[in-house]
Amino acid sequence: MDLMSFKEREISKKDCVELFEDTENFFDILKLADSIRKDIVGDTVTFVKNTNIETTNVCTMGCKFCAFSVSKNSPEAFKLDSDEIAKKAVIAKKSGLTEVTIHGGIHPDVDTHFQVETINKVNSATSKLGGIYTHAYSPQEILNGAENAGLSIKEALKMLNEAGLRTIPGTAAEILDDEVRSDICPLKMSTKKWIDIMKTAHKTGIKTTSTIIYGHVEEYKHIVDHLSILKEIQEETGGITEFIPMSFLHENTPLYKSGRVTDGASGLYELKLYAIARILFKESIKNIQAPRVKIGTKLSQLILKSGANDLGGTLVEDKVSKAAGSIYEDASVDLMKNAITSIGRIPKERTTLYEIIE
Repeated sequence: MDLMSFKEREISKKDCVELFEDTENFFDILKLADSIRKDIVGDTVTFVKNTNIETTNVCTMGCKFCAFSVSKNSPEAFKLDSDEIAKKAVIAKKSGLTEVTIHGGIHPDVDTHFQVETINKVNSATSKLGGIYTHAYSPQEILNGAENAGLSIKEALKMLNEAGLRTIPGTAAEILDDEVRSDICPLKMSTKKWIDIMKTAHKTGIKTTSTIIYGHVEEYKHIVDHLSILKEIQEETGGITEFIPMSFLHENTPLYKSGRVTDGASGLYELKLYAIARILFKESIKNIQAPRVKIGTKLSQLILKSGANDLGGTLVEDKVSKAAGSIYEDASVDLMKNAITSIGRIPKERTTLYEIIE
């Protein structure tokens, strides 16, 4: 296989699967991805000062890769109201953070009107302090909210956009293959519905991130199909700001406890996935994130040498990852900068939309 030819030409699905299967040229594949990264985004590695605001741990989806959710009647159940969410956003702003990501379980009582009220209260409460960027609501949360409010997806997204929502997390993607989804998250939306919501968001003026959860029951072909779908969406709409691979954290999840999986992804698999994503996406999705809070600093540094160019956020509160078994702590700005400079790269703080903050 002529690896260097992939630097100049489009790579096919067949090529991608063969790269996953190729063990002899492992380091050359990583080197190629790193070279493409350097050509497209240079040596800057970005990060954002942010926090997650988990609105509820109640969820009706019952996903087998999740250890965070509980039923509505559980004594451990919680649901923040819009005022409580706004107070957390004010605390985040006063702490010097620039972004809050608002998300939670799929609660049966949450609708679009509550989501809009929340966005309005966050914006109002933080405006006197200069405001904070609100990144909120996965496609599954938007679908749930719209259905509970009796609205179409387009109507719901329009209302959220008019309230000031400019970006949403491209989560709930998991693996964009209905056979895999029927196994690990059977109650979640179909692949087609996820794609439709993403495209509708983009056409409404709302940008999104994009994600994948890997290292469980998927095969290489499922990963490649997923990446290809993301590339196709981006080529049609241009609305994806970044790609965030999320490693399956297995220890406390139903998939692990049932014996279906014995471990998550190997380090070699993780590096290969990032590299192939960069080789496939090239300039279509320029920003690829190594989410340090999920995989740790050392592996993130290796991933930054394998095609990635972003270290994610400080994530002062990430209950979902920790519930699943993550042992990695929240990051300070100094920790992020040191992790970047120690591998010879240039740290830059960014906004949610990848504007550099000088």
